Amino acid sequence: MEESSTPTLDRTDIKLLRALQADGRLTNAELANRVNVSAATCHRRTQRLFDEGHITGVRAEVAPLAVGLGTLVMVGVVLDRSTPESFGAFEDAVHKMKEVLDCNLVAGDFDYLLKIRVRDMADFNKLHGHKLIALPGVRQTRTFFVMKEVKENARLPF
Repeated sequence: MEESSTPTLDRTDIKLLRALQADGRLTNAELANRVNVSAATCHRRTQRLFDEGHITGVRAEVAPLAVGLGTLVMVGVVLDRSTPESFGAFEDAVHKMKEVLDCNLVAGDFDYLLKIRVRDMADFNKLHGHKLIALPGVRQTRTFFVMKEVKENARLPF
């Protein structure tokens, strides 16, 4: 069995991660108090969690309607070929599209599932006609307009 290259997280690391996931705006002093460690220890451990990639970033969650992006669309994409080159070209092109929030290679009816935010259906229609169907290797797309967001960006359950 291959040994993991990722160091094991101890109980304090897990507490730090949970606290920061719940509220990324905590000061170091507040975080140290919640986790019951000194401020210096808290700072050192938090920095290590960043350095080792356990924390990948901290950002504000902006309400989509507040910035005029009230329509959520999921798009299943089928490529014409299943080769590393065609996947790579598609993924490179998707990285450049600001409208695509998430892109996942999936098993099943599609090769990729895209999560896209736009102003409205007309905005999506324009995006679809000019960019989505022109992505490298796209053979077919299947679009799903989200009618209700039931659960969005949930915290990791650890």
